Amino acid sequence: MIRLTELKLPLDHPEDALPALIRRTLGIQPDQLHSHTVYKRSYDARKQKLLLVYIADVEVGSADLEATLLAKFGNNPHIRPAPDQSYRLVATASQAPLVRPVVVGFGPCGIFAALLLAQMGLNPIVLERGKKVRERTKDTWGLWRKRVLNPESNVQFGEGGAGTFSDGKLWSQIKDPRFLGRKVMTEFVKAGAPEEILLVSKPHIGTFKLVKVVEHMREQIIAMGGEIRFEQRLSDVLIEQGHVRGLTVENLADGSSYEIRADHVVLAPGHSARDTFAMLHERGVYMEAKPFSVGFRIEHPQGLIDRARLGQHAGHPLLGAADYKLVHHAANGRSVYSFCMCPGGTVVAATSEEGRVVTNGMSQYSRNERNANAGIVVGITPADYPGGPLAGIAFQRTLESNAFTLGGGTYEAPGQLVGDFVAGKASTQLGSVEPSYKPGVLMTDLAGALPDYAITAMREALPVFGKKIRGFDMFDAVLTGVETRTSSPLRITRGDDLQSLNVKGLYPAGEGASYAGGILSAGVDGIEVAEAVAISMTGMPGSA
Repeated sequence: MIRLTELKLPLDHPEDALPALIRRTLGIQPDQLHSHTVYKRSYDARKQKLLLVYIADVEVGSADLEATLLAKFGNNPHIRPAPDQSYRLVATASQAPLVRPVVVGFGPCGIFAALLLAQMGLNPIVLERGKKVRERTKDTWGLWRKRVLNPESNVQFGEGGAGTFSDGKLWSQIKDPRFLGRKVMTEFVKAGAPEEILLVSKPHIGTFKLVKVVEHMREQIIAMGGEIRFEQRLSDVLIEQGHVRGLTVENLADGSSYEIRADHVVLAPGHSARDTFAMLHERGVYMEAKPFSVGFRIEHPQGLIDRARLGQHAGHPLLGAADYKLVHHAANGRSVYSFCMCPGGTVVAATSEEGRVVTNGMSQYSRNERNANAGIVVGITPADYPGGPLAGIAFQRTLESNAFTLGGGTYEAPGQLVGDFVAGKASTQLGSVEPSYKPGVLMTDLAGALPDYAITAMREALPVFGKKIRGFDMFDAVLTGVETRTSSPLRITRGDDLQSLNVKGLYPAGEGASYAGGILSAGVDGIEVAEAVAISMTGMPGSA
């Protein structure tokens, strides 16, 4: 198989244009092109005429011809052997284990850890403190519409994890030499995601479609021998001679507690499981503070972003809603950057604790809401919140509690017009941009919502961003606060065997342990951790 890249064709090209281009590129006759498959499709909108850009995997008439072509184009970076991206299980259990592996958390990382363990015949038990995804959705809407928070069932906790209420982005910049990201995407499609996520350059699913995908993956895990227990919160771990031996679990549905024997535990609770982190720290599990970021959400009319980013091609149905990525290094040494950009989406209430306000962004698959939103955040380090591994959580809580007060104490978010924020003047009313955050936005002065160094850096960055994207610093654009849960404020450090540095059998994983940042990377980490567990349990050597 030969992989061709940078195959460019006009938007309205006929169906036979791509195979014709492949033949011209390779210099072969029609009968020598056996088949072709589109691996990726993107677009080039930089010029007046919109172009589609293809990556295609090509099968020619014979192995000899393939070898001849690869030798002929040996110096051409756009003609290479197609890599083998098939996934092979690293281990299989000859029989179900007496002591089953346990997965804590059923977000993207936990889902893929459980799925792979089930595929390898290891019958995992999954503990998820939240509810099934549809019940969880009702609880989440309870905060957005009625200002009633369920601390155990919300944007952060429940089936699907925080990724369910997000843009559903499925791309990442992680190194992936084994193409595990392709395994993640293939499993999503198998569970009902649109097949186009395998083809487009920046795939996404969106919340409503993710709900169905998550449900189908749950069904697959159960069908293969896995067990998923909802409303079950990890309350303690039993550690004997440096090895995990059991878990204490609280049944949130009836208030009872029970113990599980466990020698292999995948710990994937998400970045907001603050009580779990505190318990693990108390039990002596090694962890350390790490950098993260804090800031606000910013909203613009999506049309403004489309015109600035796509020019004359704005509004084309193939392109959809435009996104952006921005960064500025401020004079005070702080980095300000856009985070989790959601085209055609909404800003959502994302707290998991009472008396606190947290913002995040979400989009549906269609991305057809009126506003674009993104986090505009400032990088901070443990030097900004000294005090040990849990100090970052205390720092987050202070900002979130302050935002709750600034917003009037009703789960409304404090907001401010960009023009007023840059000028250092409180906002008293909205302009042309209607914020999407529910339960609502209370206009105020956000200067007290973040540390002074963050406010100073953001005031410097916004006009600079306006030069990069025309209109980004428009006066009426709306900021809402606060965005504090960009990533986990701590790392549960693990070794090369993917186990905790000082507790064998405990496998920290995903965003909560700071080994992922988004749905795709969390899924990949879940696969890798499941493989490590399976190799340990079966004694098989695994694969490279």
